[in-house]
Amino acid sequence: MTAVLDRARTPVRAPAPARPVRYALVVTGLALALAAAGLASLALGSVRIPPGQVLDALTGRAAPSPYRTIVLDVRLPRVLLGVVVGAGLAVVGAVLQALVRNRLADPFLLGISSGASAGAVLVLVLGIGGGVTTTIALPGGAFAGALLALVLVYGLARRGGTMTGARLVLAGVAVSYVLSALATLLLVVAGRPEQFQEALYWSLGGLGSARWDTLVLPAVVLALGVGVLLTLARPLDLLLVGEEGATVLGLDTARFRAAVFVLASLVTAVMVAASGAVGFIGLMAPHAARLAVGAPHRRLLPVAALGGALALVLADLAARTVAAPQDIPVGVLTALTGGPFFLWLMRRRPEGAPL
Repeated sequence: MTAVLDRARTPVRAPAPARPVRYALVVTGLALALAAAGLASLALGSVRIPPGQVLDALTGRAAPSPYRTIVLDVRLPRVLLGVVVGAGLAVVGAVLQALVRNRLADPFLLGISSGASAGAVLVLVLGIGGGVTTTIALPGGAFAGALLALVLVYGLARRGGTMTGARLVLAGVAVSYVLSALATLLLVVAGRPEQFQEALYWSLGGLGSARWDTLVLPAVVLALGVGVLLTLARPLDLLLVGEEGATVLGLDTARFRAAVFVLASLVTAVMVAASGAVGFIGLMAPHAARLAVGAPHRRLLPVAALGGALALVLADLAARTVAAPQDIPVGVLTALTGGPFFLWLMRRRPEGAPL
């Protein structure tokens, strides 16, 4: 596996940025597609609602009815949570790929999502936080788990003061497996059936628990996190030219990486606390965005956010409708598409060829 990962370790290439007209078309197209996917998600499900009644509910013209309740109180928070989580994971994935200069980087593959999931499960099993579990203790536990996982991965990947992308990914995969096993062990030994279902949700990923009150924290963290990362677009671009080149141009790469890793862990943890460990969104969306608009992060991050939001909203729509009335964990569907994409990505280039 090392040879395969070494093959994929080649740094992210920085293609020419997209022209302004093309960039505007891409952003507009993704925004329209996201709006259409959101409306479809509000109308479809175990109960089908006519599009006209969906629009009436959204515009406040609908009289109180079961349809209005379903649209505004059940499906709309779920769609918005999909937008927030998908955008957050995609942006974090794009940033991690620049930080480690490896196209396989992703919050799930680097163990950050598994660490957040294990921290959230530990909070649930131990009953930490009491009545504020879902609003404060759960994101806190997830952040602690994500940060611990990141420290472990970072420490394992460093050898002799240096760190390669392949070692980082291998360490991430190993830590991810260990923490996933730890979360499962906690579920088994807890012996509390009432908590098992809730904790199992984090291990599979899903948006079914979305409510208006649980949507606020992820939305605020996403807005702040993306805002800060956009201001760091130039240093992130410098990392693409190489470690030595970035240092020569005045970037303290060690401190910069450490600070952005912490920020990425925080964003990932809050998203995982709200939705569970949804994998591969942070891997697929940045690659698609990079192909569409190029590598400069000031342009890449907004497009990756829109692409991640669209992907997760569509995945959740499929999760609710493919086997209705059963609700498939959305993490299962993203893994079914992300796994083959991961394999394709590893085999896409011949050995030694740059991305």
